Amino acid sequence: MERLERLTAWTRSVLPDPLLSLSPASADASFRRYFRAVTDSGSFVVMDAPPSHEDCRPFLHVARLFRAAGANTPEIVAENLEEGFLLLSDFGNTTYLTALNESSADRLYRDANSALIQIQLASRPGELPEYGAELLLREMRLFPDWYLARHLNIELSDEQRAVMETAFAAILANNLAQPKVYVHRDWHSRNLMVTDPNPGVLDFQDAVYGPITYDLASIYKDAYIHWEEARVLDWTIRYWEAARKAGLPLSGDFGEFYRDFEWMGMQRHIKVLGIFARLYHRDGKDGYLKDMPLVMAYLRKACGRYNGLGDFMRLLDEVEGKAVAVGYTF
Repeated sequence: MERLERLTAWTRSVLPDPLLSLSPASADASFRRYFRAVTDSGSFVVMDAPPSHEDCRPFLHVARLFRAAGANTPEIVAENLEEGFLLLSDFGNTTYLTALNESSADRLYRDANSALIQIQLASRPGELPEYGAELLLREMRLFPDWYLARHLNIELSDEQRAVMETAFAAILANNLAQPKVYVHRDWHSRNLMVTDPNPGVLDFQDAVYGPITYDLASIYKDAYIHWEEARVLDWTIRYWEAARKAGLPLSGDFGEFYRDFEWMGMQRHIKVLGIFARLYHRDGKDGYLKDMPLVMAYLRKACGRYNGLGDFMRLLDEVEGKAVAVGYTF
């Protein structure tokens, strides 16, 4: 309660008008919390990021970097880095996830593609942490550590571990060969808001400099909403055409680009399965368990398409059998 009292007092001190109400707005998969502060002249979002667990500086840096590129990130109204409090402009409550349907999807994804291209065009090395081999591989290791060992209680044999390591090496080689740009790292339907201009971009504090297809894989192989592949192909082609026209360093062969998109997606799916398991077992957050089957389905479908991943696909078959047996597919 003491921290909430400090946050409330600070919020009152920086608002342009008297505070009428302060209520929870949302929480995310970290230690950050968000509150909505309402005044007579409008509402604001207050971020609570305890300095012992979170660092606001990357959020501030990326917010300004992406905003300068033309993306609609929240305006930083006030900041208190010592306490971990930020006062931000309010994008409202309408996420892409709540707004997406058969009739709205083309328009919303077109806007998302345009914003992503703006961010990528502004890319330069040295501004953001490198999304290199060490981080990409560390993320994939969440899969055996948390999804297999902790969630499914599976201990891999030496042979199975060798299969997994071979697959990880192949995926990593593809990812590292891709052109590098700014990567939001969670560019999906829960972090894009329906705003004017559209979209409003949130949850970008973990942005890095890395593979160009990563954010595209995040949004079109979204853990929270599924589309038929024909539509995904159409949206991906539209991005590829617009990005090449804008001058981004993409392959002139869409087939090659789509292959990179799928291999990047494999890295992300492997990571996300580990993260969702960790959120449940370490942090007590069970809301992500229901999303695991879709993520595994994406991973299995992509693995089934490409040479060199047959053994890993068979390993995933064994894993999925175990998941069904223990009731984790929901």
